[in-house]
Amino acid sequence: MAYDSAEWAGLNLWSEREVLVAEFSGVWRLMVARPDCVKVIEAAVKEQPNCKVLCLREDRLQAWDSSLLIFVRQACAWAESQGWDCDLRGLPEGAQNIISMASAVPSAAESDGSAQNSTDLLTRIGEQAISGQKRVGVFLEFIGQLAMDSWAFVRGRAQWRMKDFVVLLQETGPQAVMIVSLLSFLTGLIIAFIGVIQLQKFAADIYVADLVGLAIARELAAVMVGIIMAGRTGAAYAAQIGSMQVNEEVDALTSFGISPIQFLVLPRVLALVLMMPLLCVCANVVGMLGGMVVAVAISEVSVIQYVNELKFAVGLSDFFGGVFKSGVFGLIIAIAGCYRGLSCGRDASSVGLAATSAVVTGITGIVIADALFAVLFNLWGI
Repeated sequence: MAYDSAEWAGLNLWSEREVLVAEFSGVWRLMVARPDCVKVIEAAVKEQPNCKVLCLREDRLQAWDSSLLIFVRQACAWAESQGWDCDLRGLPEGAQNIISMASAVPSAAESDGSAQNSTDLLTRIGEQAISGQKRVGVFLEFIGQLAMDSWAFVRGRAQWRMKDFVVLLQETGPQAVMIVSLLSFLTGLIIAFIGVIQLQKFAADIYVADLVGLAIARELAAVMVGIIMAGRTGAAYAAQIGSMQVNEEVDALTSFGISPIQFLVLPRVLALVLMMPLLCVCANVVGMLGGMVVAVAISEVSVIQYVNELKFAVGLSDFFGGVFKSGVFGLIIAIAGCYRGLSCGRDASSVGLAATSAVVTGITGIVIADALFAVLFNLWGI
């Protein structure tokens, strides 16, 4: 059956075996009247109820705009609701590209990996398992590409700009010193205050230096810096790369033959891995200084006694163990932020989701890595 409006928005529907063919002709523009999509297709299906495939193609199509795309999207949505397959290969190439790009944009639920459409518990579990398997595969592919690009950097063949790397070093290191110092000083102060109150009961005030020094050097400095940088820099990485993904800047790099991982990810990973140990050293010094302020102020411990006890209590293995962990935490934070940014959707809300996910992933990775280091250091006697 044929449907032609007076304005030449032509649509011809006919069936061939199990295929319902819709041919477009004439002018398909917003100012031109067009047939109702669902009514037309349902009327054709009543005449040919055995169709299972909807084939959309052009036939003497003179001009088109979003009017054609709206009709095609409605037809595809109806076909998918009926369990049909859609064949769009007969449409103009430009229309195919636009529809393909629109279909590639994940919804907020898909970006978050949630499967809320199914009500059956076992179905939801299966969908979550399949989705998790796909995400693991994509993440491993990202890690593999990052390793290959790191080797290209070692050989001097990486595509990146030193100017951008210097800016990243400044943003990651010097600009974070103030917040890291403030929180580290307060952390050392709190630990010392709690320790002094308890140790004074046994006249063992001097051991507050041992408590503060070991806690800061072995654990708290690296973990605190990691959490601060996950919320500050990891989220920034995800938001920056996610915004570039939304604005199609990442696609532009790919079209010019530039690897997004080499140009965007690798400099950020190196900058954070290099700056995290330095920030950890700063956190160690400031945290122990905060502990000294409390110890000297509310106990009979002097500055010289506190410093001498620190030298005796904190060894090089404790100090460098924490610094090494901070470098690993920096790697985890950078990978989490960049990966979430590159896997961001194409809408504005996806940028916020990517930043939030980067922070959660980074902090979770830090806690897991710290637990593994605690076990390994104990086995190695460090």
